[in-house]
Amino acid sequence: MKDQQNAPQDRPPMSSASALVASIAVEAPTHDATNLDVDASALSGFVEAGDARTSLRAGLKTGGVGVALVLLIFTILEDFDRVAMQVLGPDIQETLGVSDTVLLGLQSFGGVVLVLATLPFAWLADRYSRVRVLSGASGLWLLFVGFTGAVVNPFLMGVARAGSGFGASARIPIGPSLVADQYPLRVRTRIFALEALGRPLGQVFGPLFAGGIVLAAGDDAGDWRVVFFALMIPAAASVLWSLTLKEPVRGQQEQEAVLGAAMTGPAADPPVRLSAAFQRLKKVRTFYFLVVGIGVLGFALVAVPSAFNLLLEDAYGYDAFKRGWLGAVTWSGALIGIPLAGRFGDRIFRKNPSTSLKMMGGFILLYGLFLTVGLRFQNPVVMVALVTVGYSFQGMAFTQLGPAISSIIPYQMRSQAFAMVGVYIFLMGGFFGGLLAGALSDAHGERTALTSVVPPAALLGGLLIIYGSRYMKRDIALCVAELKEQREEQVRLSADPDGVPVLQVRNVDVSYGNLQVLFDVNFDVRRGEVLALLGTNGAGKSTILRAISGLVMPDRGVVRMNGRTVTLVDPQFRSQMGLVQIPGGEAVFPSMTVAENLAIWSRQIPDVGKRREKLNLVEETFPMLQNRIDQRAGSLSGGQQQMLALAKAIMLEPELLCIDELSLGLAPVVVQDLLRVVERLKEQGTTMLIVEQSVNVALSIADRAVFMERGQVRFEGPARDLLERGDLLRAVFLSGAGA
Repeated sequence: MKDQQNAPQDRPPMSSASALVASIAVEAPTHDATNLDVDASALSGFVEAGDARTSLRAGLKTGGVGVALVLLIFTILEDFDRVAMQVLGPDIQETLGVSDTVLLGLQSFGGVVLVLATLPFAWLADRYSRVRVLSGASGLWLLFVGFTGAVVNPFLMGVARAGSGFGASARIPIGPSLVADQYPLRVRTRIFALEALGRPLGQVFGPLFAGGIVLAAGDDAGDWRVVFFALMIPAAASVLWSLTLKEPVRGQQEQEAVLGAAMTGPAADPPVRLSAAFQRLKKVRTFYFLVVGIGVLGFALVAVPSAFNLLLEDAYGYDAFKRGWLGAVTWSGALIGIPLAGRFGDRIFRKNPSTSLKMMGGFILLYGLFLTVGLRFQNPVVMVALVTVGYSFQGMAFTQLGPAISSIIPYQMRSQAFAMVGVYIFLMGGFFGGLLAGALSDAHGERTALTSVVPPAALLGGLLIIYGSRYMKRDIALCVAELKEQREEQVRLSADPDGVPVLQVRNVDVSYGNLQVLFDVNFDVRRGEVLALLGTNGAGKSTILRAISGLVMPDRGVVRMNGRTVTLVDPQFRSQMGLVQIPGGEAVFPSMTVAENLAIWSRQIPDVGKRREKLNLVEETFPMLQNRIDQRAGSLSGGQQQMLALAKAIMLEPELLCIDELSLGLAPVVVQDLLRVVERLKEQGTTMLIVEQSVNVALSIADRAVFMERGQVRFEGPARDLLERGDLLRAVFLSGAGA
């Protein structure tokens, strides 16, 4: 039995965003290591002794003010848009003739689209200039803001809010990754705090903006439309400014802090596959608890502002202007709290990163406490005062989110990580929280709805984040180790560009669910050599082969081909680079004939003439197959199927050929026929990685061997040297293994 049989066989492929989200919600991470035993040297560049600090002015001088200010303004204006929908909600409700539930659903709908759109924008951000993608998306948001003011029915309002949510979604994955790459680590928390000020600034001045324009227009129920038209003017100016920004080098700040200088290389790594990044992200324990905690908190974050405005109108009879300035008051405290949290959070993070995340969780608990207590007071002055304090703690909490994610996630996956935060806030919590609050509001009133949703969301969300902080140092240490390994590989490439292995496997861990099956696997496959991968049943041989091919995503570690990192890229991309794998017992299409198997495989060769040439080569190399050309592949013997699999691989002229269990279950005479083909490929210079249980077979063709046991590499060296390791060979039952 092969080791991939240890994997759950009923798990569907992670082919959709919803499946990815669901998998993260139900699967716990696999590693148990915490902050214990992580020393300061492992956190080089992130944690420093003493109280050395860089001033905010110096940090802005280094990174420039453009990125920070444009993101700040975009945040303010996008909040203007959302706040206008909340403050003017009763007027919009009267114009469109909808219930509380429908109104809250329309207001939340834009958030749902916003979240779903973060995924394609994260994909775009990994492949194109982030500042250009951000500018284009913001221009689209601008158009739908204007369309919001022109709608005449609930359907068109849903379209308008979906469009504005789509345009605004680009800032969620792109904005934080730009900040992380643009500004030094020493001021990163304060820059993130500066960007976070956009939320309270939008909340403070947005209601005044919306209420003031409606009041100037006559305070008629239909005058809410002019607010969205007016918002287009500053938005257009900001979009034009964003076109002047320059794209920062990805990961340069971590590289300068950890390595002393940014790395440069002759070839860029291929783009990260979105689904692969999400599978990798869920293995980062700090991130796992962080996003789940934020997702739970999302039940309160999205529902509270809309329901609070309805409460002010229904319980106190306040008009749009009064609701506007009261909304401004509730967020005014955050204008003080956020800069303080940024200043002290930066200092705390530099001394002990996990403490900053505990502080975030504590602020969320205080947010829930003050909001819950405040909403139970009938006196509007007391209620607004306590809600103001609660909102201040909410703003202070989120100043720590950007620095935390930027530190625990490798820079190649930052956009995807911040996209997942948006998914959890709005999709997991926000949309359903909005519907739940709306239903409770229709049935029992806004006050009861809010005090039913906020306490459990804040309590559970805060505690999850606090719990996750125990893994933060370890996750930062893994990022630091990955950077150092990347630098070492770059030095090696520069010193000996012709000696770069075709395949490099570095520090690879792999798990199936909660079961870890590979532990820190390392080996190289050099150009032109045959490497035999040996081991007992269940040792992890087939699993590492699947990880190399992209069929299984490692928990951590790196896979490279010809010096280029392919750990998180599509299997198709690896195939285009020359990686071909023959999976054991699964390499043919059993319902098709031999001719059809060869024909469909040959279509990967674009040149028709070369395709015909390769098919002729197969006829010469495998005459046995020509005698069965019209026979179904599933009716062939095991050896004949393996011949057909080799024939299909040869057609593609692989740069690296991976063969899983070449001889398993085959008669010796058949194995000899297969070995002759492999020897011919070896003479032609084909690089091969062959998974084998038979030491005899391995020694007959391999230059070097890697022996695995229980998911770990126990031996790597010349194949014949393995015969001297009796302690390893005793684990493998084979006749004549020591001969």
